[in-house]
Amino acid sequence: MPKPVGSPSGPIVAPSILSADFGRLHDQVQAAEQAGAGWIHVDVMDGHFVPNITIGPLVVRAVRRATQLPVDVHLMVSEPDSLVEAFVDAGADVVTVHSEACVHLQRTLRRIRDLGASVGVALNPHTPETVLSYVGRDIDLVLVMTVNPGFGGQAFLPSVVPKIRALRSWVDEAGLPIVIEVDGGIGPGTAALVARAGARVLVAGSAVFGQPDLRKAIEAIEREARVEAEVTS
Repeated sequence: MPKPVGSPSGPIVAPSILSADFGRLHDQVQAAEQAGAGWIHVDVMDGHFVPNITIGPLVVRAVRRATQLPVDVHLMVSEPDSLVEAFVDAGADVVTVHSEACVHLQRTLRRIRDLGASVGVALNPHTPETVLSYVGRDIDLVLVMTVNPGFGGQAFLPSVVPKIRALRSWVDEAGLPIVIEVDGGIGPGTAALVARAGARVLVAGSAVFGQPDLRKAIEAIEREARVEAEVTS
């Protein structure tokens, strides 16, 4: 049964395997865990919702075998309803779907919950946070994209920071136990911006797996985010 994901007490760095060496995936995931990662993030792309194709449930199953950490699956796909069960069965602890891809968003979220995983909704950079107004009680996590999804290694979009801040205010004022996660161009320098705005889970791909020392890379992001999170808490 997947582990429930509650509100983290401090910043969490979630390395994205999109930037890992897939020829050594098991070792890379274990190295990230030993280096201090809090979650392992898995980017699933279908070549339709986004212009790239990545992985499926079999890789998630391999990641699940390699780590005790929560496995955080981000579905960048056009028809998530047909896939969520396979990814939960493969070992996903969190399944995040895009609001833009779901015709009946609340129904999709309820399906993920019924399958036993924690529930996330992702917002593309142009999507306003207000789309979550009617599903706040149905979600555990909001994933704010700080790049346009589809490829790793993109530059951070600072125009999205006010959205993170608005979400933090909404979550706190409503007393909702929702985790705010960010993904895209996160590393030293941008970690401070998003943590100050209210993000608590930071997805980092090349800023972790693209570095020679994973522990130093994770610690640098976590340290910067912790300082800013303490200022805003």
